Amino acid sequence: MGFLRNLLGNRDKIEDTSNKNRAQEPNQPSSKKLSDNVEYLLNEFKRTDDLKIRAMNNGQAVLMYFEPLVDQEKVQQNIFTPLEMGHVEHISEIPNARSSENLEEMIPTLLRGHAIYMENGCSTITRFNVTSVFNRNVEEPQNEKIVRGSHDGFIENLMINLNLVRKKIEHRDLVVKYFKVGKKTNTNIAIVYMDGIADPEIVKKMEKRIKAISVDMIQSPGYIEEFIEDNPYSPFPQMLNTERPDRVTANILEGRIALMAEGSPTALIAPSTFFMFYQASDDYNARWYTGTFVRLVRLASFIIAIGLPAFYIAVISFHYEVLPDELLLPVKSSINEIAYPPLLEALIMVVIIELIRESGIRLPSPVGQTIGIVGGLVIGDAVVRAGLVSNLMVIVVALTAIASYVVPSNELSTTLRLMTFPLIFLAGTFGFIGIVFGFLFLVVHLIRLESFGVPYFAPVAPLNISDLKDTFVRLPLFMMKKRPKDANPLQEKAMGESREWVQHEQDDNKN
Repeated sequence: MGFLRNLLGNRDKIEDTSNKNRAQEPNQPSSKKLSDNVEYLLNEFKRTDDLKIRAMNNGQAVLMYFEPLVDQEKVQQNIFTPLEMGHVEHISEIPNARSSENLEEMIPTLLRGHAIYMENGCSTITRFNVTSVFNRNVEEPQNEKIVRGSHDGFIENLMINLNLVRKKIEHRDLVVKYFKVGKKTNTNIAIVYMDGIADPEIVKKMEKRIKAISVDMIQSPGYIEEFIEDNPYSPFPQMLNTERPDRVTANILEGRIALMAEGSPTALIAPSTFFMFYQASDDYNARWYTGTFVRLVRLASFIIAIGLPAFYIAVISFHYEVLPDELLLPVKSSINEIAYPPLLEALIMVVIIELIRESGIRLPSPVGQTIGIVGGLVIGDAVVRAGLVSNLMVIVVALTAIASYVVPSNELSTTLRLMTFPLIFLAGTFGFIGIVFGFLFLVVHLIRLESFGVPYFAPVAPLNISDLKDTFVRLPLFMMKKRPKDANPLQEKAMGESREWVQHEQDDNKN
């Protein structure tokens, strides 16, 4: 028992010192005088009114806790009921009670929703976990719905999220490491990875960047992302965010690292590549040729989303000769009555689409759907009839918006809509030459970009032919015997020969 106690004690010390940036808590010994201890804590908490003090033992002891943070039923059942029923002679004998003589240690303890018991004439402080927990049900994420497969999703409770991951990966090599980030919020975050598969250098890099964060407030992984990504000035997200446990576990088993935070249902996955944002769970739950077709459609939507308005503007402004003769008159008649150039026309329509989208998101669901219908039909028809926008421009911008929403990642979808604007300006100024230079600059940027030292445009640049089996296409799962090399996994082999029964049946039929 002594060895076990020492082992657990050393583990607690390791966890407590995991974040070097966190200030070391001073040791404030508790006094045997109860009034001094109570006065010290009241002063530290600026005598806030929600700090509850309940007198016990005829005023010779007190139970202190933050009223909004504790569950009153737990207080009654875990503390008072054992005393009233005579199950224990003293409150320190209650199961799960922990003791300390450091008053400063009680400050974060109270803020975590624990209750502390202090007695006059005794310097020992006893604490109890009576935290109140409010959780919503585990349900499918609204922005990552699928047709087949698991329909559960993360919620705002870190422990439940880790539970969902561990239920899907029941293996001893799954490692969870905790950190506290935010000087004022003290947000609990966790990184999850497979020991023996994840690259230790990437794990160290992740830990180093998390420990380097020095801010007052961290509310979600989105806050952390900007502090730890390689290039925060790039419009492209360098960490994949998801609310699906199946997507997280699949990437962990490929050798990547998942980062989760208390209070947020979103998990970040690193290192990430550009093509990971075009992969969805449905690709692997459906037939492989269906998944391949859908993925090719998604990748084609990337070109449509950022290039279609620019291509239309370049054709109308500079390159009429690329149009077939049969289309010249319809196109010419459509734009003749527009009083301003196609560049301004496209900007007006793109901004209108963004306004409709934002209003639909911020308003309640029934009202948001109504706004979408009104904006898409009434306003679209009205601006055409008024001669403010041509019919073709409405079609082009509508197709662009639809193509940007095809991306499974909302963050990349926003990036694509943002990339539309510089290409529109280049096309309106230089025509096809501007579009070519715009795409060249975009490709160069994607090739130079990295995610935790991993090339962002892998496996295309640098080219890795073996990893293309799950990039543009999705080949059958039994052919994906090796993990993607872009994650630098320590174990390349992901599966053995899983269809050897085919050869056995053929041999049996021959015999």
